[in-house]
Amino acid sequence: MSLKDKIRVIDDFPAKGISFKDITTMLKDGESFKECIDELVEKFKDCKIDIVVGPESRGFIFATPIAYILGAGFVPVRKPGKLPAETLRFTYNLEYGTDSLEIHKDSIKEGQNVLIVDDLLATGGTMSATAKLVKELGGNVVGLGFLIELEDLNGREKLSEYKVESLIKY
Repeated sequence: MSLKDKIRVIDDFPAKGISFKDITTMLKDGESFKECIDELVEKFKDCKIDIVVGPESRGFIFATPIAYILGAGFVPVRKPGKLPAETLRFTYNLEYGTDSLEIHKDSIKEGQNVLIVDDLLATGGTMSATAKLVKELGGNVVGLGFLIELEDLNGREKLSEYKVESLIKY
């Protein structure tokens, strides 16, 4: 059974016309979750990653084990007001409006190689905002990894300057 077969699709959630990809069914299956992490690691293992960044909240699920396997540090990117030290903020457009993300100003050093990992590539707004935060801190974004890519939303086009890898495409 493929990873895609492990994803539950729920129509009309969170709103009519949305086809929600529920990853909890894949996450609860240890073999599938391990396969997902191993496949993402394989795509970036030769990129000399220093830091793996995960945007809130599902990016944390994938970025931390990838960082561990690669021997890299992990840096969370969070919604405003969630990080305790001095932060850098970026506001961006979402599928359903606007949002902001923050990163600690001291989380990435000039020249560090950074991999950014999230569960889903839709419009590319969250990932583009995260990459801008990393670059503003002096990080070198060497790749973007996703479990799922929604191809009809053309998020990959917004991220064309980066190496983009996704495991499942809808």
